[in-house]
Amino acid sequence: MDLRNIAIIAHVDHGKTTLVDQLLRQSGAFREGQAVAERALDSNDIERERGITILAKCTSVEHGSTRINIVDTPGHADFGGEVERILSMVDGVVLLVDAAEGPMPQTKFVTAKALALGLRPIVVLNKVDKPDAEPERALNEVFDLFAALGASDAQLDFPHLYASGRAGWADAALDGPRANLDALFDLILAHVPPPAQQSRAAEPFRMLATTLAHDPYLGRILTGRVESGRLSAGTTIKALSRTGERIEQFRVTRIQAFRGLTTTAIDEAVAGDIVTLAGMTKATVADTLCALEVDAALPAQPIDPPTISVTFGINDSPLAGRDGTKVQSRVIRERLLREAESNVAIRVADAPGGEAFEVSGRGELQMGVLIENMRREGFELSISRPRVIFREEGGQRLEPVEEVTIDVDDDFTGVVIDRLTGERRGELVEMRPAGAGKTRIIAHVPSRGLIGYQGQFLTDTRGTGVLNRIFHSWAPWKGPIQGRRVGVLVSMENGVSVAYALWNLEERGRLFIGAQEQVYEGMIIGEHSRAGDLEVNPLKGKKLTNIRAAGKDEAVVLTPPLRMSLEEAIAYVEEDELVEVTPRAIRLRKRHLDPHERKRASRGA
Repeated sequence: MDLRNIAIIAHVDHGKTTLVDQLLRQSGAFREGQAVAERALDSNDIERERGITILAKCTSVEHGSTRINIVDTPGHADFGGEVERILSMVDGVVLLVDAAEGPMPQTKFVTAKALALGLRPIVVLNKVDKPDAEPERALNEVFDLFAALGASDAQLDFPHLYASGRAGWADAALDGPRANLDALFDLILAHVPPPAQQSRAAEPFRMLATTLAHDPYLGRILTGRVESGRLSAGTTIKALSRTGERIEQFRVTRIQAFRGLTTTAIDEAVAGDIVTLAGMTKATVADTLCALEVDAALPAQPIDPPTISVTFGINDSPLAGRDGTKVQSRVIRERLLREAESNVAIRVADAPGGEAFEVSGRGELQMGVLIENMRREGFELSISRPRVIFREEGGQRLEPVEEVTIDVDDDFTGVVIDRLTGERRGELVEMRPAGAGKTRIIAHVPSRGLIGYQGQFLTDTRGTGVLNRIFHSWAPWKGPIQGRRVGVLVSMENGVSVAYALWNLEERGRLFIGAQEQVYEGMIIGEHSRAGDLEVNPLKGKKLTNIRAAGKDEAVVLTPPLRMSLEEAIAYVEEDELVEVTPRAIRLRKRHLDPHERKRASRGA
């Protein structure tokens, strides 16, 4: 069959996976009456819960006599390592843009990667049937974005369609028939070239591994596009590292291709196709799988460096080992190294001074997803506050700066700008009306200043603001940034919390726990209303006497406690605090301090 390889790229929640659902449905990939879950490619539990794509996934559809391999890519910059690898094995991209929101930070990120590889995008203005859609404005903003990113004349002359991924239609004109996605299928066949690799079918076999997965029956499997030659199951090949060093020689036990939502075993892989291979034991992402006579490795796409690091340690609290089954540092280390092997955007190193590990990545969301996956697998961990990774160049200390795009109601623009440019050392770049009583604010803010800002931002905007961020550049250190303004309430006893004690503590600040919860000495049970930490006793019950009071006893009614999500907890803690993560609980606690240090902390020193 004729062949096309494309990737669908977009900002978070602009409709990539929903559009792929309709492409699969209208191409006949589902049988009549087959029950298919919404966002079928979001197979990971966390992806379904959060409504975002985390892992890049491949599928294929047939349109006439052509097979189209489609790659659904993540839209969040924290998972940009996936995007960078995937784009190296396609010949075209479909850029999906929300007709109401227009290009957003992650749109800029993925588009820059695609343009740098010389790909000519097809622009699809999605959700044009929304009441607040402005497709012509969004189209002009896309053109301006391409020009700002240095697109060539051929890339600036991009075709575009108007579409509704949920309704399953795409048309060249805004007032088109709105019947199906045939216009998109036809444009892909006309605009995206067939793989140039098909002309190299007679050369020795070579393939660059782009994703790694594990199968309970096949073991390690690698996915990539065949760059040259052919390969049959049972053939012996070898793996080369990026520098051309030989890693291993192995027999290919199985070759699979993507057909709809499943992978199907095939007899032969041909140049240009996207396939998965099984049989290797050591080869990994960015390695070259090739015939025995090949000596040179294929060039691998460089990956942007990580910008933050988090310390993963064992859970050494008094409640350790009650929920999880994987608590040893050896097991944690093996799991982190396995993650770093398949996710090239993550780096793992041993932390100085004990059973802990420094994990570096792109952002708080990426770290949060990794920790959430581990806790669901039965791990217990202690997690530090994220720290920004600095650079030294020419004797100058550089820090990462992010471009922040905010859509906020006009009434809240003042407080948002004050927070970003005053307290958090940001620089205002642009402010303009966004329609419907909203303002769009673009600012360059140090990554340090954005750690823990999301919760404050939602409070300042009454939950109506939308904040998006993306790495912008390295810049000279901006100076000190003030952390959390208030202290915390720290338990001074071990036991089970008492409602009467918590009722008396409510005037001291917001509580993170409720009655009848297990607490221990050093555990953070609430936020102090003033600066400095305060040691409290959440176990102190009401003293009872045999003298009946003249009035009726007061009923103890507690305010519902503040329950933090994993990302909120990680961003909330300070340097002398940790997040205790177990399969069933997220707790905050102070690091182990000696009595003198604890006394100073309780006084706010």
